Amino acid sequence: MAFWVPLVVSCLRRNGAVSLTLKELQEIFKRKGSAPLGLSTVLEEMIRRGELQKETQFVAGVDSGWISWGVGLLLVKPLKWTLSAVLSGSKVPADEPFVVLELVKEKASALFQTYQESPFSTHPVISLPELRSLCSEVCKDETVFCLALVQLQKEKKALVVDKNGEKIVKFARGLKDKVSPVSDVDMGIYQLVQSEKMLSLKVEALSEEADRFKDEARSACRAGKKPLALRCLKSKKRADRRISELHSKLDTVQGILDRIYASQTDRMVIDAYQAGVGALKLAMKDITPEKAESLVDQIQEFCDTQDEINQTLAGATQDNLDFDSEDLERELDLLLQDTTSEVLDLPDVPQKPLPAAVKPRLTISRSEGELELDQELARLSLGDLVPSTRTSLSGPKVMEPAQ
Repeated sequence: MAFWVPLVVSCLRRNGAVSLTLKELQEIFKRKGSAPLGLSTVLEEMIRRGELQKETQFVAGVDSGWISWGVGLLLVKPLKWTLSAVLSGSKVPADEPFVVLELVKEKASALFQTYQESPFSTHPVISLPELRSLCSEVCKDETVFCLALVQLQKEKKALVVDKNGEKIVKFARGLKDKVSPVSDVDMGIYQLVQSEKMLSLKVEALSEEADRFKDEARSACRAGKKPLALRCLKSKKRADRRISELHSKLDTVQGILDRIYASQTDRMVIDAYQAGVGALKLAMKDITPEKAESLVDQIQEFCDTQDEINQTLAGATQDNLDFDSEDLERELDLLLQDTTSEVLDLPDVPQKPLPAAVKPRLTISRSEGELELDQELARLSLGDLVPSTRTSLSGPKVMEPAQ
């Protein structure tokens, strides 16, 4: 089951479906002309977990009479096959449709978001055909659309009513809000919106008709049919006059709608102001000018106390290192006098230029034992042929500087 249940859900999600039958499931997983034998067991397990529900049970939970009237796809049937019958061992009917609750919730959320992001969200209500056309990309067929709308009704985010034989849908304002009943004001706005659309269509049709009469008059004039051209021009004038009247009515309707939308905006602003005032009251609770003044005085008092403590601690350190400033200045003056009175004993400045300095040669002092060894080595190497010069080996020769 850990393999089959996620696989069934993913296949339906990929196909954009939210319901299935055992027969459809067998067709999906049929390989080489045969289908897996345990698919009915998979559906029974999903029902036991609460992930799957019969379509008739799902629709019966809300006021869904509009479904059979307007769409004709889902009919509330007698519940001949119940959950207890399934769990007791009865087979799942091959043609019984089931709703995958996870998928229908996803579609309902997508439908609601699509409506909120559309221009229709400024209107309190919308007709069912207009909503179906708006959500054609979200819901691939009528069944998915109806089931998603039923789920929104269960979540109290949408309401479907029948007004004068016309199906009207009303949505909640926000995700966390609940839908309110359709009021007379909502229906009045809906009728104004429909009147605006009707007038716009009539103006567009009359404009095309006026252009057609104008072209016919031009053609008749070129053909030399002056009476026909005059009749066409008269028809064009009548169409222009009707267009002008319709424009006047359309402007009136649009002006009323603009005022209604402005009042709705004002209402939202007032609600926001009220929420802000309530939040401000809670934030300013138990806060008075006297209390704020008292807190400021306490803070100043604590700061003064801290300054006194710091001054006391700093004074104790200065007492330990206190010196007489006059004695220090007197000793400094004496040091300055001694420095100025000292005369350096320097030689006289020579009158003639000094000779170039001769760098002294480095001398290496040797011990007497080493000198004797050198002399003996010299005698052995020369064979007593060269007289020894004791003065040259007695010590290093040092160059004296020139006088």
